[in-house]
Amino acid sequence: MTSAPDEAVPSIPVAPPHALALLSRFRVLIRTAQRHSQWIERQSGVTGAQLWALQELADDPGLRVGELAKRMALHQSTASNMVDKLDTMGLLRRERGSADQRVVRLYLTPEGLALLARAPSPARGVLLEALRAMDGDALKELQGGLDALLNQIRDMDSGFGMQPMTFMDGVG
Repeated sequence: MTSAPDEAVPSIPVAPPHALALLSRFRVLIRTAQRHSQWIERQSGVTGAQLWALQELADDPGLRVGELAKRMALHQSTASNMVDKLDTMGLLRRERGSADQRVVRLYLTPEGLALLARAPSPARGVLLEALRAMDGDALKELQGGLDALLNQIRDMDSGFGMQPMTFMDGVG
């Protein structure tokens, strides 16, 4: 049995070279951020995200969990779990407001301050620090391109939720 000579073989679309080059750059960015976070953890005993949280609390003592989450672009439950871990480690303490007992403010303990003082930098991670160092126009252009990419992804997969991936929670 032979197949018909005119039988169509489906072609597999090939990504344009510049799309593959961009994908490679995304992988380098993610890998760099992951390696930095792993190095932070080996050096200090806390994850990159935990160190970033300590830095935020050192810069602005008394933040609430929601405020910390917003500063770190995290979901509030992720920030809350991180705060629980840092509290268990003795690196921060919680204080309830005297007027409103529902308001809980976060402060570094002396151990948290000492860890932050001896921890490697940048405490907020290489990716955020690199973004902070970029020119405003370049940041706007990058944001526009990433927004367009996220819109394409949303159109292809409406169920994925446009949320940061969990593995990034430890990335600095």
